[in-house]
Amino acid sequence: MTTVQVTRAPVARPPISPPSLLRASTTIVWRNLLHIRRMPEMLLDVTVQSVMFVLLFAYVFGGAIAAPGADYKEFLLPGIMVQTMVFSSAIVAMGLTNDLQKGFVDRFKSLPVPRSAVLVGRSISSLIHSSIGIAVMALTGLLIGWRVRNGFVDGVLAFALLLLFGFALIWLGIWVGSLMRTVEAVQGFMFTVMFPLTFVANTFVPTESMPAWLRTISEWNPVSAITQACRELWGNGPPAGADAAWPLQNPVGVSIGWSLILTAVFAPLAVSAFRRRSRD
Repeated sequence: MTTVQVTRAPVARPPISPPSLLRASTTIVWRNLLHIRRMPEMLLDVTVQSVMFVLLFAYVFGGAIAAPGADYKEFLLPGIMVQTMVFSSAIVAMGLTNDLQKGFVDRFKSLPVPRSAVLVGRSISSLIHSSIGIAVMALTGLLIGWRVRNGFVDGVLAFALLLLFGFALIWLGIWVGSLMRTVEAVQGFMFTVMFPLTFVANTFVPTESMPAWLRTISEWNPVSAITQACRELWGNGPPAGADAAWPLQNPVGVSIGWSLILTAVFAPLAVSAFRRRSRD
């Protein structure tokens, strides 16, 4: 009896090349946005909450707060938009801590994927998340009388400053999210820091009404500079008075400077903290 042996040629497998940082980051951004589509309640903080802030301050507190040289509704909108960008750092911090807790980052250790893609993807998706809130507040503002009065170019520049400042603070959120062990700890820490940062500023009231020592702190607060820059670019209020601090006299340049400084400080800290945490 004859046995026939069949020899099969080895199957050539196509080489597997690791994805680029851009491709991996885009995938993570899409993954984070899919979470929003599947859980729309994740947008409550930048939709319902944003509208609530605008209406409460405009109609409940607006009658008791005077904004010299400006309508209070127009004075208010830039401040609330800046507050939303500041709070975006808390959102990214909680999201990153949640990914670290649930082992999402651990899966990348066995894959040929740049680990920095997690940070890039998280920062971009958080910026998109915050931009939705800015758009919702802008539409709400238009309904209650807010307008961009200085033309298209200055209007776009103000929105660009908001995104630049928000991107800088996102790195602060990534740093805190990499250091903290639980989402509850991140939430408690971030809001303890964010609320004084946004309220001890010119976001909701003019600094002229504050005691001298508090006014000085407020006018050197980065939040005050970006808020004043948006007001001047949108035509929502007069330039700062002659007795105002230097940052309010030059709000656009100072806002760009603060954004670059915060990014230069917190981005390396965030990357270092994330690397240490992801090695645990």
